[in-house]
Amino acid sequence: MTDEFVVQPGGPLRGTLRVPGDKSISHRALICNSLAAGEAEVSGLLDSADCRSTMACLQQWGVEFEQSDDRIVVRSPGQDGFRPSERVLDCGNSGTSIRLLSGVAAGLPFRSRFDGDESLRSRPMRRVLDPLAQMGVRVDAAATAPFWVDGSAVTLRGFDGELPVASAQVKSCILFAALRADEPSRIVEPGPSRDHTERMLAAMGAQVDVDGATIRVHPGAPLQPQDVEVPGDISAASYWMIAAAMTPGSELSLPNIGVNPRRTGVIDALQAMGARIELSNPREVSGEPVADVHVSGAQLHGVRLDDQLIVRAVDEIPTLAVAAAQAQGVTEIRDAAELRVKESDRIGATAALLRSMGVEVEEWPDGMRIVGGQLRGASVDSQGDHRIAMSAAVAALASTPESGPTTIRRAEAVDISYPGFWRDLDRLRHVGV
Repeated sequence: MTDEFVVQPGGPLRGTLRVPGDKSISHRALICNSLAAGEAEVSGLLDSADCRSTMACLQQWGVEFEQSDDRIVVRSPGQDGFRPSERVLDCGNSGTSIRLLSGVAAGLPFRSRFDGDESLRSRPMRRVLDPLAQMGVRVDAAATAPFWVDGSAVTLRGFDGELPVASAQVKSCILFAALRADEPSRIVEPGPSRDHTERMLAAMGAQVDVDGATIRVHPGAPLQPQDVEVPGDISAASYWMIAAAMTPGSELSLPNIGVNPRRTGVIDALQAMGARIELSNPREVSGEPVADVHVSGAQLHGVRLDDQLIVRAVDEIPTLAVAAAQAQGVTEIRDAAELRVKESDRIGATAALLRSMGVEVEEWPDGMRIVGGQLRGASVDSQGDHRIAMSAAVAALASTPESGPTTIRRAEAVDISYPGFWRDLDRLRHVGV
């Protein structure tokens, strides 16, 4: 596709839209089932560049995949049957792939080399390599990719302590390594990051016990393959939720959305801003809470977003900032310094996006202050970040008609997590859903 996409200002969003499978759960369904010897089927899998990076790395270790549409069969010799790869494990743009697979590599009797694209090479990796080194794993001294992890000729000790950051990627890395340690591990979270890994490993037979912020892992329990039905991705749904919530007259339904309480910060934030959001048909699918989400458009108002809400809505903060730009009053976002080290500096990139569209923004090291007003069409750059590209599209839809369209450069970045995003936007923009 072209590296530019032009978005016209839009009206209310009405109808029903099914979003793609959850990216976080898709990664974990592939990895966890690869650790177990046997065969499992994953349905609803997100077919994105990031998930393909995870699959490619696992294939280099000897796992086989048979894919048909959004269903994939995982056939694995189990972690004991993994073989060393002569090539580097290229994780592309995927921080989830490189950090989670580093934990798997810690329990393998050979050296694994990891790398990624230019963006991934800029992201901090000591946050996973240092805890692995504490467990006795030999690791590269590099602070960023490329790096290597060597689990050969070492006795893998248990981990005992608090994580350096509230991060599901760091926690999952240590969890995977802890499964192969020679003693129990105690992992303490500084904040409530998403818990998909713990849920899935426990369902597959691992002895993983969660008590508040403390996770205890007792190694040795064999993992059993498990079929997984991946729910709709709440992060993907958030773009349409926010676009509908900030446009009076919208009535949008999003069925089968994963509503894990560690991920619903975006819903809590929108409701605090005055959005009308209803959840119906609550149920559990493959160990994850799922519901249908209905959003009605309303006039939003400014709020303060900070503390634990940021951890539970970290991927949605750029788009919530777009909602703040259209809301009445002032919104303050704090405690979000982690956004500085994502695929882009998402605080800087979001502030630049909003300023280019006529919004008053004061940028802070850990967040921003946004004065609500009117968005204007403009030419903007995604900075190669999929979440900035999609946030820009939401802003473009909400911009004033007289200001004209918005041109989004490097629009192909959406392929990282939502390859069908522009198609879905086109349907909403032109003919409804």
